[in-house]
Amino acid sequence: MSSYTATVSEDLRASEHVQPIKENIMPHSRGSSANLGPPQPPPKYRSSIGTALTDTPATTAPNSPRMYLNWLQHDTRIFNVGERRRVAARGSSRQPTPAKPTNGFRRDFDFRSSLITGSLNGILKQKSLLGSPTLAPGILVNGHDVDQESTNDLLPPPAVDTDESAFSDGQIAPPDDTDSPLRKRRSVEALRVDTHDLLEPEVLEQTADFFDPENTKAAYIREQVAQETLDELLDYILEQGGSVGIFDATNSTLKRRQMIMKRIRDRAGPELGVLFLESICFDEQLLESNMRLKLSGPDYRDQNPVAALADFKKRRSMYQKTYVPVGEYEERNNQPYVQMIDVGRKIVSHRIQGFLSAQTVYYLLNFNLSPRQIWITRHGESLDNLNGKIGGDSDLSAKGEAYAKALTMFMQHERRVWDVRQVDKARLTHFPPIPGDVTPPNPDYSHHGEGSDGQTHSSFCVWTSMLKRSIQTAQYFDEEEFEIKQMRMLDELNAGAMEGMTYEEIKIKHKHEYEQRKKDKIAYRYPGAGGESYLDIINRLRAVIVEVERMTDHVLLVGHRSVARVLLAYFKGLKHEDIADLDVPLGMLYMLEPKPYGVDFKAYRYSPETDWFHLVPNYELRRATS
Repeated sequence: MSSYTATVSEDLRASEHVQPIKENIMPHSRGSSANLGPPQPPPKYRSSIGTALTDTPATTAPNSPRMYLNWLQHDTRIFNVGERRRVAARGSSRQPTPAKPTNGFRRDFDFRSSLITGSLNGILKQKSLLGSPTLAPGILVNGHDVDQESTNDLLPPPAVDTDESAFSDGQIAPPDDTDSPLRKRRSVEALRVDTHDLLEPEVLEQTADFFDPENTKAAYIREQVAQETLDELLDYILEQGGSVGIFDATNSTLKRRQMIMKRIRDRAGPELGVLFLESICFDEQLLESNMRLKLSGPDYRDQNPVAALADFKKRRSMYQKTYVPVGEYEERNNQPYVQMIDVGRKIVSHRIQGFLSAQTVYYLLNFNLSPRQIWITRHGESLDNLNGKIGGDSDLSAKGEAYAKALTMFMQHERRVWDVRQVDKARLTHFPPIPGDVTPPNPDYSHHGEGSDGQTHSSFCVWTSMLKRSIQTAQYFDEEEFEIKQMRMLDELNAGAMEGMTYEEIKIKHKHEYEQRKKDKIAYRYPGAGGESYLDIINRLRAVIVEVERMTDHVLLVGHRSVARVLLAYFKGLKHEDIADLDVPLGMLYMLEPKPYGVDFKAYRYSPETDWFHLVPNYELRRATS
């Protein structure tokens, strides 16, 4: 769900009418189960939902709910209309392969864009396109150019040609004969789009004027790519077994939201759940921060920041011309929605039903964008580690004690570095921005308390499990400076009847269990009293994840191998099949810094020789070799 930051016009106070600029939709199937097991190919669209987001073009939230739902074993993807729109407006009929897809996962099918075809993959036959460095813009159907005389009969009905009466009293009228050439011509005429203009070999500048509702050519392109992206989302849920699709687009008009609902119902019927999410921003400083962040996005990267910020504000005003907030219409027609105000200061929800929708709202209630750091590490080396035993509750070894002392000193050092960096960022923030300044103001930084040295400090929490080796790893932290808590939720995976055994002993004495675990490590549960699986760890860590997302303080989590694997899988958006084999050795310290557009990740390795932690450049998580 992307943030739906409402925009405030230049001459309005924050208390007056505020208009969001971007809205996103999240479709999901009703009757979602709370089962956390590996997702199975669902019959039809069991446990699916579609989420439509409404927000300003400066929003930042869609990736976080995706991470959370994926981590709960519900396959979730983001479908971003802006990616297609940028390609379409550049006049290219071929979608370049993105280096990093929006949802953080590699696409398992080709994703190409066409201005005209309504197919999910756009260009289906493109032998003539391969190897061409540049392509002239044009109208293509299945990869072939069409001449102008036949264009009117080949155009699909544009999304904006919506019969308002079809949605009165929440009823959706049956679709017209979409194969009729007369209807297609009537749709184009209603848009007043000259097909000759569409065929002109030009690149449309994506300045604020591109988003002017009176710019018919640009409006057609925006609606067309929105339809294609929505169809791709529905294909993911209906045909590929996805659970949640997040439609990340500017859905700020009632007509767009009606089009979305009609298209979903035409393809999926009434069983596919739809949740509209709208983010509204009244806080002027927070709004300014969001807009500054936009300057580093794909629409404004490498541009003069003053001109870019002015253009973005003008774009907001373009959206305001036709903006209709989520609420009155949706309530009259019993449509679920959520409004997030000032990034979680206030949440309004309507008709939230089903497990996935409820989990999404629960997550948003605790979501925040406060700058902070999340540190994850395993305990120091224990006596059981020396003997290769799993589980148990042994003390630290001598090396483990050294690790605990070094960890305390390093955390104190990194905390001071963070505070200095935040002060420097505040000093380098200018309003209005100067060339080269893309640093957004930090609305939360001023809320932190001042220390005795006169500098601003953020609180720092240290959480351990209830096991001795974890508690002893945090024993040197000063409780006057750090808030230390022990929680059973961070305990190591319980091996049941096999606690205290080595893997070699299990292989010999319990060969069947050993083989069963190798087949499916994430679902395998150890036999005996208290035995757990990785799915049990995910379930009990759910509350920890939500609390970490809610808090504005730094936190260090001193856990165990299974716990560290699950936590890292969440923050890095890993697939469920990677969790149980993630390589998380002793002596590694991981830092994650949540950002509006993702998470900054760093890894440090402890060196016994220097008794210090050293940054590992370009570190990437990988599967363990054994």
